Amino acid sequence: MPYHAPVPEYRFLLDHVVDFPKVAATDRFAEAAPDVVAAMLTEAGRVCEEVLAPLQRSGDTQPVRFENGVVRLSPGFAEAYRALGDGGFLGVSGPEAHGGLGLPITVATALNEMMSGACLASQLSPLMAQGQIEALDHHAPDWIKALYIPKLARGEWTATMNLTEPQAGSDVGAAATRAEPADDGTYRLTGQKIYITGGDNDFAENVAHLVLARLPDAPAGTKGISLFLVPKYIPREDGTPGARNAIRVVGIEEKLGLHASATCTLAYEGATGWLIGAPNKGMRCMFTMMNNARLGVGMQGIGVAEAAYQHALAYALERRQGATPVEGGTGAIVEHADVRRMLATMKAELFAARAVAFACAVAIDMETATGEPGWAARAALLTPVAKAFGTDTGRALSDTGIQIHGGMGVIEESGAAQYWRDVRVSAIYEGTNGIQAMDLVGRKLADGGEAAQALIDEIEAEAEAARGDLPDLAGPVWQAAEELREATEALVATGDLTDRFAGSVPYLRAVARVLGGHYHLRAARAEGGAGPRTALARVYVRRLLPEHAGLLAEARAGGADLYALSDEDLAA
Repeated sequence: MPYHAPVPEYRFLLDHVVDFPKVAATDRFAEAAPDVVAAMLTEAGRVCEEVLAPLQRSGDTQPVRFENGVVRLSPGFAEAYRALGDGGFLGVSGPEAHGGLGLPITVATALNEMMSGACLASQLSPLMAQGQIEALDHHAPDWIKALYIPKLARGEWTATMNLTEPQAGSDVGAAATRAEPADDGTYRLTGQKIYITGGDNDFAENVAHLVLARLPDAPAGTKGISLFLVPKYIPREDGTPGARNAIRVVGIEEKLGLHASATCTLAYEGATGWLIGAPNKGMRCMFTMMNNARLGVGMQGIGVAEAAYQHALAYALERRQGATPVEGGTGAIVEHADVRRMLATMKAELFAARAVAFACAVAIDMETATGEPGWAARAALLTPVAKAFGTDTGRALSDTGIQIHGGMGVIEESGAAQYWRDVRVSAIYEGTNGIQAMDLVGRKLADGGEAAQALIDEIEAEAEAARGDLPDLAGPVWQAAEELREATEALVATGDLTDRFAGSVPYLRAVARVLGGHYHLRAARAEGGAGPRTALARVYVRRLLPEHAGLLAEARAGGADLYALSDEDLAA
């Protein structure tokens, strides 16, 4: 299915909406000059269009296979992974000392969206490699960094993240995989992990697994979890793969979508591993990779949203059905008011979600470059919003794309349904969107709402500055921000966490709605207040932003009405 990388859109957002020039102005990211970033985005776009996009449909119809204990990838996926490694896209934000390019996370975020839009099934393993590179760079001993990171960055070795077990899903603290210390300083891991993305393949020289496990006498819960690096093949002294480790692929999952991505069940049967970070501090280490992955998964949703939009728009421009109200028009369904509404709101929603995610990436880069607490708080606040809003957008827009296709939308050969099937799981893994929302109203408001209020201050200041030129946009954005401020204060004052959690999902959604209005207003101002971006901002502010009021009302409703219904009442 054709895909066009939206590189001009990225450049506009980076230059005019999310303050990326601040990142490039730091000493840490001085090499991220406009020409360097433009060249990287352009080349990545070419690879996505020419190498990855052709795999979208073929990977769905020729899925990954498990034969005689060996995982066989779909045709073309090994070559695609090598192309990403050769292009430097796997290690784009990795440390230069170990073969990475050292570019900002913001650039990697744009690349992740393009890869996801071209073929989501081919982006999952690259995302794991990026996350593992970051985790090892922060927490591994030097010899592991020197051995593993260059191979991961070049695409010679692949990476996984092993958290989930049959009895331990979101409750990672319930993990039971054991790690027994050996006499040589290594550990022997025993247990089973499920839902392991890219758990095995038939092309890479090695697979590096990051595994959560328990040391003997470890405390219960997450405080007793440690992190281990467990390779498929144990490296020799010269770094080449040696003996096969005691890891067995039990099987692969048959999923709703992502048929070309190997989701494995792995059995560790006394496998050799190395401790990463301090004993019983595995969750802190793993969160480095998980936070990277959460933003990356948000970009998966946005990438699929972009692809679904492109697919639906192309169909709407070509399909002729019924009389249209456009005099002298072509008769294509794009001229019908409701189809026009769906396409316009898709485009407006896509811009909002992408801007939120890029703003999150910029905050992460500024934290890295400056170490300032304000940027750290901003990055922490925006991460759950970017993940949840991005994946919700992917689900919603892929569903709307099916609707635009009409009956053809549910016929597989049209390709419209695959976007929905592929992206659906993104709202579940790397922490369900409900967990993201609880994190937002729990940990991220634990500062008394200070970080949230600082963001709201910026939104209101921007709106005030725009009142003279764009009053019809600035006024509603300011008012929505003020109502968000009041709701935030009310949640902070709520001592009962159950009441907070009951309203957490609508609260997160309201935060995203208001941020979307803010970034649309910025785009309109950057355009000079007249043009297609201003017109799109009016679509968002008039049709989507008003949802914030109902969302905030629900966010403040508490949980009493929910628990007034007993289990028996729900079953009646």
